[in-house]
Amino acid sequence: MGLFPAFPAGFAATGDRLAPVAIIDIGSNSVRLVAYDRMSRSPTPIYNEKVLCGLGRNVLTTGRLNEEAVRRALGALARFRILCRTMGVTRLSVLATAAARDAENGQAFLEAAEAACGTRIELLSGRREAELSALGVISGFHAPDGVVGDMGGGSLELVDVRGAVVGQGVTMPLGGLALQDLSGGSLKKAAKLVREHMRKAAPQLETLKGRTFYAVGGTWRALARLHQAARQYPLHVMHGYTVEPSDELSFLQVVEQSDVMQLQDVDAISEARRPLLAYGAVVLEEIIRVGRPREIAISASGVREGLLYEQLDREERAVDPLLASASELNQLRARSPAHGEDLLGWTDRFVASLDGPETADERRLRHAACLLSDVGWRAHPDYRGEQSIALIQNAAFVGVDHPGRAYLALAVALRHEGIAPERANPSLRAMAGPRLFERARLLGGLLRVAFPLSAAMGGVLGTAPVTAVDGRLTLQLPPDLRDLNSDRLLNRVRGLARLVGMDGRIVAA
Repeated sequence: MGLFPAFPAGFAATGDRLAPVAIIDIGSNSVRLVAYDRMSRSPTPIYNEKVLCGLGRNVLTTGRLNEEAVRRALGALARFRILCRTMGVTRLSVLATAAARDAENGQAFLEAAEAACGTRIELLSGRREAELSALGVISGFHAPDGVVGDMGGGSLELVDVRGAVVGQGVTMPLGGLALQDLSGGSLKKAAKLVREHMRKAAPQLETLKGRTFYAVGGTWRALARLHQAARQYPLHVMHGYTVEPSDELSFLQVVEQSDVMQLQDVDAISEARRPLLAYGAVVLEEIIRVGRPREIAISASGVREGLLYEQLDREERAVDPLLASASELNQLRARSPAHGEDLLGWTDRFVASLDGPETADERRLRHAACLLSDVGWRAHPDYRGEQSIALIQNAAFVGVDHPGRAYLALAVALRHEGIAPERANPSLRAMAGPRLFERARLLGGLLRVAFPLSAAMGGVLGTAPVTAVDGRLTLQLPPDLRDLNSDRLLNRVRGLARLVGMDGRIVAA
């Protein structure tokens, strides 16, 4: 078994599931360790380190792993073994992909690698790699619908996803290092190779039209970072960043035709990754042209997250990852976590009394914002809105896109700073869009009533509902809370009422 047992079947049910777990991914370009706080629906990385070893460089032409790359990889694994021991990791899973799979000396490398890291290594087949990538996207996106493309150094996997259903996958030797090797450094030849191999992916690409292409892998994340810099995009979170195909095509062509060192923010990309950017652009361009997706979404969740998701039982898999993360932050940071829970039903009742519809996705965003509503309370009062934005917009959430992030940050910030439109962060307002911005103002107004009513404590709001009935918005105070009635509270109620075109009042029993 070794020093670290790998994840067994049914690991989610074992008693040590609250201890740190870790995954090492031995890829064709990098060897990476990611340690997570525990097994959960939305695990939080507590340590993340990669070493760019280039194991897959020249494998397809020489048939062997490079000796220097092997030395670097074994050194990284030995280092990661010590780090896992230091962090108290109880379960470690080590995965190897295309480079070790394709090389004639791959088996010898794996034996040395197992000795270095202290546990068994699972050599993934192309099909298994595609399956785990798809599960990673399922774990990281709310109701995904499209095709997952995981581009590593040695291979590209494509697989269809619909909700929690994984379709048939295909693997091709179209990783960045593989293309650089096979093409002899010629982008023109690389483009021809991509077109030829993509014929194998017809079943996947034929279903992509009008749906989302989920881009997984470090090269595509690096391209997305450069795209954000070129567009002066205000949020630097990669996961959930979406691009329209026409805009992406024009950007990819710039990457292919330009000196990569002239691209804005290229210093943020590792030197070892930069030569592979153009090959990633060639592959993504062909996928867009053939598949004609509605949008490209960047996923930070891939094989590693898919493996963790696979270990959960069916009930845990069904949990909304955004709400799981928001609930955890509520427990860690709120003055009274019960108050965040109270806000769910209290705001449900108010929204149900309105005439306008709320979509299912808007409801889950509202619930997440309720759970996050008190995360900034430890800051100075003048900066609570600003601190809430910084925490929420950059948090390691999954299951939410960038407009949703903007909504969450705005709703909580406006509860601190006031709901007048001019008080809203303009970048977040633009990112959210008109509909979500108004929903954020509405929830911000509700929260501005809730907090002076409850002093952020649980057990109060259930007895003091706010409803909109017969053209009037009413806060009802029970006898034991009637003395809370004040000009300040009434002004908050009236401010909320104006948002829905009503008069506001407080009725004390």
